[in-house]
Amino acid sequence: MATRSQLRKPIEKARTVDPRPITGRESPHDLLQHAFGAYVGRQERTAYELMRRSMREDCSIFLTVSGAMTPAGLHQSCLIPLIERGIVSALTTTGANLYHDAHRIIGHAIREVNPNAGDLQLRLARVIRIYDLGFWEEALLDTDKLFSALMQAPDYQRRMTTPEFHALLGRDIAKIERGLGVERPSLLSQCWKHGVPIFVGAVQDGSIFLNAVKLRRLFPDTFRFEIDINDDVYAMAAVQHWARHHGSKRLAIWILGGGVPKNYTLQGEPLLDQILFVPTAGFDIDVQFCVDPVDNGALSSCPAGEGHTWGKVSVEAVEAGSVYVHTDVTAVFPWLTHALLGDPKMKRKPKRLLDRLAEARAFLDRDVEKNRRELLKTVVFPGTPTHHDPESTVR
Repeated sequence: MATRSQLRKPIEKARTVDPRPITGRESPHDLLQHAFGAYVGRQERTAYELMRRSMREDCSIFLTVSGAMTPAGLHQSCLIPLIERGIVSALTTTGANLYHDAHRIIGHAIREVNPNAGDLQLRLARVIRIYDLGFWEEALLDTDKLFSALMQAPDYQRRMTTPEFHALLGRDIAKIERGLGVERPSLLSQCWKHGVPIFVGAVQDGSIFLNAVKLRRLFPDTFRFEIDINDDVYAMAAVQHWARHHGSKRLAIWILGGGVPKNYTLQGEPLLDQILFVPTAGFDIDVQFCVDPVDNGALSSCPAGEGHTWGKVSVEAVEAGSVYVHTDVTAVFPWLTHALLGDPKMKRKPKRLLDRLAEARAFLDRDVEKNRRELLKTVVFPGTPTHHDPESTVR
């Protein structure tokens, strides 16, 4: 049985909580080092340290965003500055965040409203509410017209993945922004400009795609736009596999919220390892901000340790490279972005993974082909002829 002295050694080595009086002259970095010593504050400090470590180790950083973050302006205050500094390598978000971002491009404002003012009255006034934000219904109608017009162009009349689709939209939105002299460009255009692929795991659950549904019914003979879900899932795994074997060979995931964007990004790792038999280790760094409790079985709030059991994050991430910050993203992420960008070293050349999509798919194709015989064994029972090779039996 361990002695008291032996049991105390780990505690003796732990960091001392020793805050200094705040003077108002501290840099954000310095304040985080000494004034955030416990509870959610400590989680926040740990997140900041892991964000800096993600950059020091030159990780390919996969950012996931759920919730109504562009209506709240988080993309302008935080996400676009991080993209411009080369920090964000790939983005997974909801389609709604990309759709609502377009309101401001075409001149519609999003305003603060009283969430208790009365929704029946707001509906009569044709005001759309997102908690304490509001905008005219015309913003939706005009945004629908914008995306409907763009998606009828010849470039869109084919099957494609969500990164390919959003790259086309980003390119075209950038042209509109230049023509209108937009002061603060959109998330779509800036991701396209800096080579950041945008994945949307539930693209059908968003108003941009609802307009595709309309166009298919209106123009069944000429509207050929289609999202290839199979290739989309494969593309996510391919980008992660490519990043794992090129450059720093390190992966980090920063999760704002939870939801589909979180799992859609993380599932690339078990797809590689468990489904395609392509060895991988999982994300090396895992940072999440979410308000959900962790004890209800929800995917949105599951911590890195639980994700590790699925092969989504590495042993290293579980032991010393992860944190779950139990808080609202909008309450802390602007502050952490400010602290991070206050260091001139937190800048690098964009990894431009968008430009690597075809190369990444071909790179993964080669490894999958090596495993073809073993993979065939997973699609039939022993002794049953495969549909892929009717003259052979998998043994």
